[in-house]
Amino acid sequence: MVVPVPSMVEGVGEMEAVEVREYREERDRAAVEEVERECEVGSSGGGGEAKMSLFTDLLGDPLCRIRNSPAYLMLVAETATGGGGGNGREIIGLIRGCVKTVVSGSVQAGKDPIYTKVAYILGLRVSPRYRRKGVGKKLVGRMEEWFRQSGAEYSYMATEQDNEASVRLFTGRCGYSKFRTPSVLVHPVFGHALQPSRNATIRKLEPREAELLYRWHFAAVEFFPADIDVVLSKELSLGTFLAVPAGTRWESVEAFMDAPPASWAVMSVWNCMDAFRLEVRGAPRLMRAAAGATRLVDRAAPWLKIPSIPNLFAPFGLYFLYGVGGAGPASPRLVRALCRHAHNMARKGGCGVVATEVSACEPVRAGVPHWVRLGAEDLWCIKRLADGYTHGSLGDWTKAPPGRSIFVDPREF
Repeated sequence: MVVPVPSMVEGVGEMEAVEVREYREERDRAAVEEVERECEVGSSGGGGEAKMSLFTDLLGDPLCRIRNSPAYLMLVAETATGGGGGNGREIIGLIRGCVKTVVSGSVQAGKDPIYTKVAYILGLRVSPRYRRKGVGKKLVGRMEEWFRQSGAEYSYMATEQDNEASVRLFTGRCGYSKFRTPSVLVHPVFGHALQPSRNATIRKLEPREAELLYRWHFAAVEFFPADIDVVLSKELSLGTFLAVPAGTRWESVEAFMDAPPASWAVMSVWNCMDAFRLEVRGAPRLMRAAAGATRLVDRAAPWLKIPSIPNLFAPFGLYFLYGVGGAGPASPRLVRALCRHAHNMARKGGCGVVATEVSACEPVRAGVPHWVRLGAEDLWCIKRLADGYTHGSLGDWTKAPPGRSIFVDPREF
């Protein structure tokens, strides 16, 4: 469906028709990639002092961040009289969205999850030359139409807490409310391997075992996907790992759930490196040289275990750690053992960093090693799309207090 939107463009002096339509790969890919380049995260936008920016290389696939979702759509905003090319049309904005079913709450003290159909907005981009002209709001509105047609009851989005423009657009103009504040925790991948923990035994679970364990442990956790079995079976999911105190006997996942040890932890690893690459641009020469020096020392004397800074100033990949959880007093220590294991996996895979996203009150958060300067504080905003409530016991999810944990779907990281 194409929605013509008349919009007055400042500095042009005439009415430009803006169409919001579905992305067409063969026709639009090059233009979409150009808009992505114009909208590098943290870029100065021209006319001022250069700043560091985080560039995302989608490896020629603008749909890569939503392609693995159950239902997804990408829209573009196009001017009818813009200056892009001989046909007088120019793509000036884009938005991605997906719809899935997740846990929104529970009844009977967390035993019975309440599943709700939700939509997620990501990758909203507007060319700097067309910002503050209503293009972003039109893209969001058209995407929400598709969300409603798909049966979604809520729509949510994520941005950094200090991204004032994004927060202002969604909360001030699109009707969203501030909802959750998880943290993105990032750790560099060193040149040397990390020593495995002697106090933990790590077991790789089969997808069926991982599904059973996750449905048992995350039954009442917000945003836990109903199709976790599909997530775990994706090629990008590199495995689920269970950490228990050394010497713990293993029989089966069913026996584990019937009588779990006093402490345990679990984590899955998602290969973002094969979907997209990141690159820090605009870094001062001194910073790049200092980072390079740490790598040289680490390669020359790996036995020193010096924390080297990977080359983040060239395209690098990451592994995302999802489904991070556990129980018991030693669970943070066991999560740390799992993170060391994931670090070594990422090192073998050629990644620059490992990352995860957890809630502010996540019980095992203390066990996740990370460098504060590499991470970010996120803000999730939410909006109710449906007129009524499917689950009366839940009520309006937008007003529900946060739980201790939150599940971050790796398909949309």
